[in-house]
Amino acid sequence: MNWTIKSFNELSVSEFHDIIQLRLDIFVVEQDCPYLDLDGKDEIAYHLFATTDKGQTVAYTRLFGPDQYFKEASIGRVVVHKDFRKDGLGNELMTRSIEQIKHLYHTDTIRIGAQRYLRKFYESLGFVSTDEFYMEDGIPHMYMLKQE
Repeated sequence: MNWTIKSFNELSVSEFHDIIQLRLDIFVVEQDCPYLDLDGKDEIAYHLFATTDKGQTVAYTRLFGPDQYFKEASIGRVVVHKDFRKDGLGNELMTRSIEQIKHLYHTDTIRIGAQRYLRKFYESLGFVSTDEFYMEDGIPHMYMLKQE
């Protein structure tokens, strides 16, 4: 895998297209959840993504500093292409995202809004549920916090 992190202005049109394509393929088509993906926050986020040697974008997250999305730093739009999920890519993606948050924003405190069925996955990375549950686009979510 080839890993890249860029601000919005550093992304090429092709890179942004491929990122949006992956997000729509998973969040809208696979999860059968029509929602407004382009929420105006891409411009303020860092974008961490993995591509194959053939250039296919297969994993992605958005990274936010404190007070950009939540009071704490945040990781969002966590997505891994369905053909790459069983290879541990999701764990590597989140581990790299956590490391980048620490590097970019000099904080160990990270809040996420996670789909509830992924609770054990995020707990394995050190996130703890805040027991604040909510529905987003018809999918049960919860807030989780990681503090070191």
